[in-house]
Amino acid sequence: MMTLLRPLIIALGLMLIWQAIVWLTGAPRFILPGPLLVLETLVNQFPLLMKHAGVTLMEILLGLLLGTLLGLASALSLVTWGGLRRWLLPVLVVSQAIPVFALAPVLMLWLGYGMASKVAMATLIIYFPVTAACFDGLRQTPTGYLQLARTLGANRRAQLLQIRLPAALPAFGSGLRVAASVAPIGAVVGEWVGSSTGLGYLMLNANARMQVDLMFAALMVLAVMALGLYFFVNLIARRLTPWLSESTSSATRGDSL
Repeated sequence: MMTLLRPLIIALGLMLIWQAIVWLTGAPRFILPGPLLVLETLVNQFPLLMKHAGVTLMEILLGLLLGTLLGLASALSLVTWGGLRRWLLPVLVVSQAIPVFALAPVLMLWLGYGMASKVAMATLIIYFPVTAACFDGLRQTPTGYLQLARTLGANRRAQLLQIRLPAALPAFGSGLRVAASVAPIGAVVGEWVGSSTGLGYLMLNANARMQVDLMFAALMVLAVMALGLYFFVNLIARRLTPWLSESTSSATRGDSL
C-alpha cells in the first residue's frame, strides 16, 4: 500500500512547494503559472497533448529498442573478439567527447524532419550507457565459474550464453535504467531542432506563443511518461534478475530482526 501512496505523496508535496513559490514570488501567470492552472490546461487540452505525446512516446520506444539491441550486440562483440575490442573500444570512448546534442542538426540534414532523425538521436544517447554497462558485466564474470565450465568441457559459446550473460544481467539492468532515463532527452531535443509533431515541438510552439501553462502541461505529461517508462524498465530488469530481489528481501528481513 505504501508503495502506491509514496509517489502520490511526493507529487502532492511538489505541487504544494510549486504553489508556495508562486504565492511568495507573486510571479505572473505568463512567467510561472500555478499548478491548478496547469492542471486545468492539461484537462482542457488533453486530446492535443495525447496526440503529440503518442509521437514522442513512439520515438522514445524505438530509440530505446534500437539503442539496447545495438549496445548489447556491441558489448558481446567486444568480449568475444579481442582484436575488435582494441579498435572499437577507443572509438566508443572518443565518441563520447562529441556532444550528442550537437549532432541533432546533422541528423536532421541526413534523415529529414520526420521520426527517423528523432529515433536516431535517442538511439545515440542510449547506445553508450547500455554498451558500457553490459561490457563491464560480461568482463566481470567470476573466474571460478569460467574455470568450472572449462573443466566440464563447455565451449566458448556455451560459456557466453550460460555463464557470462546471466552474470552480466545485473549490470545490463543498470544500463537499461540509465537508458530509460535519458531516452526522452534525445527525442525531445530532436523535436526542438526541427519537427512538426511531438511534445518537444508543442513546448517550443507554446513558449513562442506565451502559452506557458500549455508548455508546463506538456512538460508534466513528458515527466509522467518518463517515470512510467523508467518503472516499466526497472520491472523488466528485476524480472531478469530475480535472485537479486530475493537477496535484497532477505537482507532487509535480517536487518529488521
